Amino acid sequence: MNIRLTITRLILYTAIFWVLLANNTFFQHVTEVFPLSLKNSGFLISVAVVLTASIVFLLTLICWKQTTKPILITLLLVSAFTAYFMDHYNVVIDHTMIQNTLETNTSEALDLLSIQLLGYLLVLGIIPASIVYKTDIISESWKKFILVKIRNIVIAVIVTLSLIVLFGDFYTSFFREYKPLRFYTNPTYYLYSAAKYIHLNFSKHNAKLEPIGTDATVVETDDDKIDADQQKNSDLKELIILVVGEAARADHFSLNGYTRETNPLLKQEAVINFSNLYSCGTSTAVAVPCMFSIFGKADYTDKHAKTTENVLDVLNHTGKIAILWRDNNSDSKGVALRVAYEDFRQPEKNSICTDGECRDEGMLLELDTYIQQHQGQDILIILHQMGNHGPAYYKRYPKTFEQFKPVCQTNQLESCQHSEIVNAYDNAILYTDYFLAKAINFLKQYNQSHEAALIYLSDHGESLGENSIYLHGMPYIIAPDAQKHVAALMWFNDKIKRDIDFEYVKKNADQRYTQDHLFHTLIGLFEVQTSVYNPAMDILHEHH
Repeated sequence: MNIRLTITRLILYTAIFWVLLANNTFFQHVTEVFPLSLKNSGFLISVAVVLTASIVFLLTLICWKQTTKPILITLLLVSAFTAYFMDHYNVVIDHTMIQNTLETNTSEALDLLSIQLLGYLLVLGIIPASIVYKTDIISESWKKFILVKIRNIVIAVIVTLSLIVLFGDFYTSFFREYKPLRFYTNPTYYLYSAAKYIHLNFSKHNAKLEPIGTDATVVETDDDKIDADQQKNSDLKELIILVVGEAARADHFSLNGYTRETNPLLKQEAVINFSNLYSCGTSTAVAVPCMFSIFGKADYTDKHAKTTENVLDVLNHTGKIAILWRDNNSDSKGVALRVAYEDFRQPEKNSICTDGECRDEGMLLELDTYIQQHQGQDILIILHQMGNHGPAYYKRYPKTFEQFKPVCQTNQLESCQHSEIVNAYDNAILYTDYFLAKAINFLKQYNQSHEAALIYLSDHGESLGENSIYLHGMPYIIAPDAQKHVAALMWFNDKIKRDIDFEYVKKNADQRYTQDHLFHTLIGLFEVQTSVYNPAMDILHEHH
């Protein structure tokens, strides 16, 4: 028997369905702040009604006769996915997370599939969507349709405002002190975020790329002011490997005091470990372009990144620095669009692939050939790791690195013991330790011919289930330190140490730094003179 409903009722029933079944995480966070009690009961009921009224208001605005079913079906399916990821990983679907989702590759998407996800999709998406599809909508004249639409909008607004006034003390606290609670409303917040994402992308569409640092030149040493040994050293070219890590939180590096030995190889090298460095964002889509951008975290926007050249462009403007980006992650997030780029995610390019995963160490293959081809030039090589990309941490390392056991061998992190998640994550850190040590040893063969250095900087951190939060990508304002405090270190050969005050840098390694410093540190390291260089932001520049 077919169901026959007016558009008004169909929208109302859909809104009630979402509030009752697709907002578990939202109400869980609300009741943490306003616990279930007789005093709070009226307010908590009002929150459910206000959310329902808000959804009705929104759907009434966007649903127009023939578009009602397609819109509701689409939103039911998307809301099912949203509910799953919020309930299981406690993530927030903001405009950055939408960007991350759209930039996710097939391998990353497959890592997120599970039986539970299919269950959510079936119960919260497919079944109600099929009911909407089969529902006969009672026809109304356009005049009546418009009048009813206006009436419903007015009622939704009146109900919302009345309840906010009635429970004024509660809502004052709700909106002022607990503003982030709204991040968890489904579908209202992700719809707001989608609109913001579309606005940001359309606003930068066809925007011209703003050049910066076009005056960049490599500083030549004044031959009259140096002795013969210094002259010999000044003729050496820089060879810098910059490793962009993935989801490596600082507190899981034993170099930072972590009780487990996760850096057994790096501790044997003369590295400078930066124990107090913070990211620009909590996702790859933000942190990677931000760290290469001239805009610090305070001024960074996706639009700025897309429409302004970055530090690689500044180095390129010198005409004397060869730049290569190798990627074993998703991609460069737009950073390497104007330099040489190689994708190492496939066996065709990366010959070190095991258990269906191409390993980070494969990015070191044939680098010696590239260096030989660019003799007489300074060289910057960026290696973008797969690193500790979750939730399938157990896939991020060869089995020979499975030192900490037992491990969580599923992407359903909430179904594993916390210790199993940490074990898998730490094994991936152990593999990064091996990879970085291997990169350092690769550079050592150039000790006599180049001024060589390695810089390692993770893009963001990772939540491993603390306070029921998993993965990363939380809005920065509410993200835990685990997602912002990142692993970072540097290694220098003896030749390049003559150009920097190694002991000064080492002495100040525990100072508070951010990814904002990378832009200026790279310019200083390559001895580039340009108007966009700020020595105060150069970690290697001695400040008096």
